[in-house]
Amino acid sequence: MYALRNAAHALGTVLAVFLPEAYGQAAGAVDVALVLAVDVSLSMSPGELDIQRQGYAAALTDDKVLRAIADGINGRVAVTYFEWAGATTQRVIVPWTVIANRTDAEAVAEKLSAMPHGSARRTSISGALEFGADLFAEIPFRALKRVIDISGDGPNNQGVLVTEMRDRVAAQGITINGLPLMTSGGMSSIYDVSQLDKYYADCVIGGLGAFVVPVNDWSQFPEAIRRKLVLELAGEMPMPPVIKVQYTPPYDCLAGEKLWQRRGWTFDGSR
Repeated sequence: MYALRNAAHALGTVLAVFLPEAYGQAAGAVDVALVLAVDVSLSMSPGELDIQRQGYAAALTDDKVLRAIADGINGRVAVTYFEWAGATTQRVIVPWTVIANRTDAEAVAEKLSAMPHGSARRTSISGALEFGADLFAEIPFRALKRVIDISGDGPNNQGVLVTEMRDRVAAQGITINGLPLMTSGGMSSIYDVSQLDKYYADCVIGGLGAFVVPVNDWSQFPEAIRRKLVLELAGEMPMPPVIKVQYTPPYDCLAGEKLWQRRGWTFDGSR
């Protein structure tokens, strides 16, 4: 009987220690650790930079987004927001912050609105992915899911090949989702490639459940961000696209680099 009581006590101790971890309810755990990586290359006009900031601020405080957070196992997520351009140009605007309620979300929105805008040359999606993946090492708690949400209005044209970095990041168990901005304005026409959404789908996104939400007009941006955050935070899968019978070849993932070469520019930015 004594041995039986000891065995039961030991089993209870094991369950108390390991069950919360198994179900993701450990102290300090979050359902999703989300890196928001936002393009601020020179192809973006000041007005577009403002639309991006305000769009993310509005989406993070949206009722549907907050409901998606509350419905998670832990009822909280961690978010960080950084802006990027060239291979060595990344600036953290909001460091890792836990969002569990509207007050938390509004604090993040205030930080986004308060910081002055900045922009820089070149477009290095691969540099942004590497920087975003490194940010996960700074989280002081466990995340059930890790996601990089990257937006941009052009292809990679500097740094490591985007497919190489995508594969490196996805191999770490990180999901990469894309928000291709197929809008007009600023200097974007200089760097445009056709079907940027397909470029993102074939060359940028990766990992479990990865998806793309394209934006064709800036008026669509706030709703696209809200929808994307709900999908990411609720763990829902977007509806699969209709598959055409006609074969479509994969996108040329070196399109951005080739564009710079054709214009007489080198990969390091010199003419």
